Amino acid sequence: MTYVDTSDISAKMFIGVLLLLLIIAPLISLGVLRLFQSRKKSGLLLIASGIAVYAVFQIIMSLS
Repeated sequence: MTYVDTSDISAKMFIGVLLLLLIIAPLISLGVLRLFQSRKKSGLLLIASGIAVYAVFQIIMSLS
């Protein structure tokens, strides 16, 4: 059995993955779920907000 060394993970990378897993992915998956439930406005709004959070995150990361 091998172990993965996680001591080289930077704080930026950790925060990025955390943001992706806790905010962006659930927004997009809930949006897809709402689209399957024939709630187009709510689904598209959730998907758009997930993309917007990703875009804001990319802008913040490029500035720092």
